Amino acid sequence: MRELPPTAGLPLHLGDLRPGRASFAERMAEWLGVAQLQLECSGTAAMVVALHAMHRLRPRRDEVVVPAWTCPLVALAIHRAGLKPVLCDLAPNHFDMDPGQLDSLCGGRTLAIVPTHLAGRVADVDAALAAAQRAGAYVLEDAAQALGAEQDGHSVGLRGDAGFFSLAVGKGLTLFEGGLLLARDAALREAFAASHEALVRRDARMDWQRALELAGYALAYRPSLLPLVYGRPLRKALAAGDPVAAVGDDFGPDIPLHTVSGWRQAVGARALPRLRPFLDATRTQAWHRVARLRELPGVTVFDDAPDQRGTWPFLLLTLPDADARDRAMSVLWTAGLGVSRLFIHALPDYTYLRGIVPDTPLPRARDFAGRSLTITNSPWLGDAAFESIHRVLRQSLL
Repeated sequence: MRELPPTAGLPLHLGDLRPGRASFAERMAEWLGVAQLQLECSGTAAMVVALHAMHRLRPRRDEVVVPAWTCPLVALAIHRAGLKPVLCDLAPNHFDMDPGQLDSLCGGRTLAIVPTHLAGRVADVDAALAAAQRAGAYVLEDAAQALGAEQDGHSVGLRGDAGFFSLAVGKGLTLFEGGLLLARDAALREAFAASHEALVRRDARMDWQRALELAGYALAYRPSLLPLVYGRPLRKALAAGDPVAAVGDDFGPDIPLHTVSGWRQAVGARALPRLRPFLDATRTQAWHRVARLRELPGVTVFDDAPDQRGTWPFLLLTLPDADARDRAMSVLWTAGLGVSRLFIHALPDYTYLRGIVPDTPLPRARDFAGRSLTITNSPWLGDAAFESIHRVLRQSLL
């Protein structure tokens, strides 16, 4: 039996695991063409460090505006930094925040606005910049799913004041968790470094745990072994009626804040030269499949604008209504073809976030959660398998 991953992660080679040390952040900064990057143990940790630094610079502000449909870890990171999430509903049939509502939510207590580059697509940072300028707030780009994405020939994360990337499994290059923090100006970079010194400590137990997980990824990230490490837990969660666990959205309140070992950095540095060709190949594959999916009536597939060059870990699409999406998922979710959902709920609808996020009317975010699905862009998804997904989607629309 074969099982495809829900995202296109860069496979590691066994040679990547040999002993050694490297300064991964310096290699990545050169790769991205930016002045400096700060390495953290996860994208979530990078967000915590960034918000902690921003709050120290502007202590009278305590609100962070985020999309109402995003990773629950965003809300947990804001809470961990001692701040309050403010939820902005989405633009119609889009993952971006609604510009009109965004402007109305920002004021004297707004510390930061977090436009989010989901699925490798480039978000509308300009709307966030306009609202932030009026409110005197920072713009912190959530590029957790967009390492390597560009706008106007420059990396995402540079249009706002700062940005962060994730190096978790399935997001291109991985250290089995890891995050990169990017700031546009030197003063903010210094504040991020000071925040790191205040919050982050070495943790030998986590070093060993992540090292074993990274070695396990190198061995098991292949269609022949993914039925055991991904497919079995997925089907067990779905059989139990727990879609949140099925997509891995079942997070606890603890956010580890620790350093990243030199060996894991060396593994990432060895794999890095393969990342650009991998992103180019998956981009070419995605373009053909986006065109194919657009033939389906009422289906929206998210793509790049002319000045954007995103990454393609998976294809994000919406169907005309929740019933059509659910009909498709009833066939595809357990078919081993890498079809999944990104986030199950709008943020207030996760039970473990009650008391952290406000429960407000968010009709577009809930609608988007109810109609969206994702299709892996892994090179392991061949044309015949993709056509079988296309047939199921077409039938679900009848």
